[in-house]
Amino acid sequence: MNANIPFIPETVTVHLGAPDQSAPNVTVPFIDYITNVASSEIYPTWPEEAIRANIYAQISFALNRIYTEFYRSRGYDFDITNSTAFDQSFVNNRDYFENISQIVGDIFNSYIVRQGNVEPLFAQYCDGVRVTCDGLSQWGTVDLAEQGYTPYEMLQYYYGNDINIINDAPIMNVTTSTPIRPLRLGSGGDEVRTLQLRLNRISDNYPSIPKIALPDGVFSFDTEDAVKRFQEIFGLTPDGIVGNATWYRILFLYNAVKRLNELDSEGITLSEVTQQFPGATVPGDTGDSVRNIQYFLAYLAQFYNEIPEVALDGSYGPATENAVRAFQTLFELPVTGEVDLLTWDSLYRTYLGFIETIPFKYFEGRIYPYPGIPLRLGSESEVVRLLQEYLNYIARFYPQIPSVSPTGYFGSRTQEAVIAFQRLQGLTPNGTVGANTWNEITSLYSDLYLGNRLSEGQYPGYDIGT
Repeated sequence: MNANIPFIPETVTVHLGAPDQSAPNVTVPFIDYITNVASSEIYPTWPEEAIRANIYAQISFALNRIYTEFYRSRGYDFDITNSTAFDQSFVNNRDYFENISQIVGDIFNSYIVRQGNVEPLFAQYCDGVRVTCDGLSQWGTVDLAEQGYTPYEMLQYYYGNDINIINDAPIMNVTTSTPIRPLRLGSGGDEVRTLQLRLNRISDNYPSIPKIALPDGVFSFDTEDAVKRFQEIFGLTPDGIVGNATWYRILFLYNAVKRLNELDSEGITLSEVTQQFPGATVPGDTGDSVRNIQYFLAYLAQFYNEIPEVALDGSYGPATENAVRAFQTLFELPVTGEVDLLTWDSLYRTYLGFIETIPFKYFEGRIYPYPGIPLRLGSESEVVRLLQEYLNYIARFYPQIPSVSPTGYFGSRTQEAVIAFQRLQGLTPNGTVGANTWNEITSLYSDLYLGNRLSEGQYPGYDIGT
């Protein structure tokens, strides 16, 4: 299951034994799984209100296991076990009670949440006779039903007044949350933002993991540093790349520090799972994302005659579409004229390949192309130093832009200078230097420098050739 709003899975894979026990797995429809559990754990002769309260708890318990990928984050290939020492009773191929089947059919797509949280409540329960626990007492619900309690009031009695029941949750195929492609420098999207939020929360418990200043879904240098430190701490290859092993290890620690599989869970808020990134960039779109695409295409057009030149106007018109189609044809991608994930990944990797193979000193006396990775608060590199030199030169002519020390570290002062420049040029003042902002900075710098240089080849600031 993905990391966004919970849904009801079409199927669930059950391990017929304890987690580490050698036993087969069976995959059954989720509605059949809950009917099986309810038929195995409670009596059909109980009052209907008690049966419903128990089934709500059983659904929520199972969904919590699936939503948090409790077992899959530990390397198992199943969603839940049938061991009552760990999970719920499930008797493979058993018969069901008719009245229980009908009730499950009514409410199988409903679950309990703590108010303000989105994850299904870890609705711990026990029979209340042989075993007692902090959660729901199954036999206790019978007594409450006989006292006139409703199912919701029973759940409040055991889990607290701050709970809600989510009804009519969508039914979808279960998918693992691991990214389609490994996340690394330059990656972007909701998966990156989820990664950043999780690392920042984990770093509260493991302070040696550096904070990511802006969890905005852009995999920049500070995100790479946090990933590498996490990998070092937990015995993974410290390459800064988030593949399946690192993703699931982060998820495991995130679940642990937030206690998502406990009754007193810290919880996941809606803001942590709200999607913020659109899908494909298509003809008719406008804005910074289009300018970034145009920048990469324009740069690659200098090396590939098949790609026509394109203006960096932020408008996805016919010229940009033609350039995208030419790129897709050249690199044997589906020729759609739209920049989906596959096309973006290929476009970005091709551009970055050129930048990484050209020695830095090659650009002595020339404008350095966009480094391929957004520069923002926390970034540190020679390219940041060069950015600071560009900004300082521009500041000579535009006093509203503060000067900065060319340290190579992107601190708050550099962020202020970038924001001032963005406001000056009518760009989104977010303090991050993406392809569009980099192009505007270097273009203005070039115009000012070439118009004011004292002699041929003179270069202001530090010598990037050394």
